Parts: sequence; C-alpha cells; structure tokens
Amino acid sequence: MTQADENFINTCKEILEHGYSSEGTGVRTKWEDGSEANYFSIVGVCNKYDVSKEFPMITLRNNSKTVMKAIDEILWIWQKKSNNVHDLNSHIWDQWADETGSIGKAYGYQFSKKYEFKTKEGIKKMDQVDYVLYLLNHDPASRRIMTNLFNHEDLKDMNLEPCAFGTQWLVKEGKLHLILNQRSQDMLAANGWNTMQYAALLCMFAQCAGLEVGTLTHNIGDCHIYDRHIPLIKTLIEAQPMDVCPKLIINNPTKDFYQFKVEDFEIQGYDYNHDINLGKIPVAI
Repeated sequence: MTQADENFINTCKEILEHGYSSEGTGVRTKWEDGSEANYFSIVGVCNKYDVSKEFPMITLRNNSKTVMKAIDEILWIWQKKSNNVHDLNSHIWDQWADETGSIGKAYGYQFSKKYEFKTKEGIKKMDQVDYVLYLLNHDPASRRIMTNLFNHEDLKDMNLEPCAFGTQWLVKEGKLHLILNQRSQDMLAANGWNTMQYAALLCMFAQCAGLEVGTLTHNIGDCHIYDRHIPLIKTLIEAQPMDVCPKLIINNPTKDFYQFKVEDFEIQGYDYNHDINLGKIPVAI
C-alpha cells in the first residue's frame, strides 16, 4: 500500500462514516441530467506525503496515464500561465471554457500577472511563479515563499473559482517542502490528480533550486464524496492495494523551470489493481 492509498482510504472512510450531508442546502453542482449533485463532506483534512521516499500514486485503480495528464495541467497553469484550454492537452477544462477557449481570469491568468516584490537587491517586478523561484535560489530561509490564486478582485471574471488556490514553500536542512491549500475537493475525481501534480511540481522546483525533495502537505477545506460516487468509492476502498514504491524520474537535468516538458517525466516502480475498472465516472459541474 502506498502513502496515497492509505490517505485516500482513511479520508474516504471518514467521509462515509461521519460526513455532513449537503441535501437541502441548495448546492450549486448539478449532474448532466440536471439533478442536484449532493454529497457528503468533512471539514479540514490534512494529508502528508514524503515525496523523497515515494511518489504519491494511488494503486487501487490505474493512474499510469492519468499522472501525465495531471503534470500537463500543472505545467499549463504554472509554466505556460495559460487560462485557455487550447494550450492544454486534455479536455478536463472544456466545460468551463467559453467560445474562445478561455476559462476567464482564473489559474494561469493569475500567475501571468506581474507585481512589484521586495528583494535583497531592491524592488523587482515579476509574477508569483518567478518570485517563488527567485526566493528559493536567493533567500531559501524565507517563510514568506507563497502563492495565492484566490484574487477577490477577479473572482467575478472567473468561470470557476480556483480549488487548489494557495501554496507555501519551505526549505529545511536542504530539503524543499510544499504546503498545498485547497478550498474544496472531489475525492473520486480529483484527490489523486492534485496530489500527483503538486508532488511533480515540488520535484521540479527542488531541481531548479538545487535542493532535495521533501514533503507535500495537502490541506483541504471541504473534502467530499458525491452521492453517485459512493458505490465507486466503496469499490476502491475495499480493493486490494499494490505493494509498490513509485518514483518520479525527470529525464531533463535543467534548472530552468520553463524548459520542462511532459515528455521529460516517467514513473518507475508503479503498478495498480488490474481487477478494478470503474468505467465512466459521472462528473458534477
């Protein structure tokens, strides 16, 4: 069983046993047939992964191809700083895009905005991503290495407000640690996805800064399972996990974050339960 399996199983069990029901609260989300997408949720989840020991991949189902799509999305947001689905190699954002492909002033748009930041050399103008990379290389002891995508001024112009909205980066004894803050998470559709992509981002930033990889701490505000996902979740948490230790290999020695490509990444030491096939998962929108 991987760290990701253990955290996923424990969190899902907690939701199923003690979760709050959303019925009667006027939920925003709907199923494709127009009915309310209700859910059970718990408040304030914190899951931790030691990425130096194991890349966090769930083995209860097949994530061997999903991981590359997740990395592609994180590069779309953090590296391309794009808010247009035409720059993304998957269709996960299509339902939120307008006729031009834009998702509004969300995600990559926020990372493309430049601000004046204090540095040891004086005021410098750069975006949030470049400021993180600057501090990791020039002031790694800082406890202010943070990003925030939840820009209240622009919320009205976002087709979907950011779910994973904030990060903090901390360097301790030569290791880079990442704290990811997420306001809301669909356990079936997004938990493994977000964990994999931000663990990969941690590995990239560590390489760029000449640091060892540390831990990923994933804080989730509202952690939920949708009603139509419950049978699928029960199938997963009752499934046999694999005794493996996945590793992310980056086949590009660059220290320039903007030189990474999806093709530079491979997963070694991963296997999954081949008996589990969930079929098409219904998505609440």
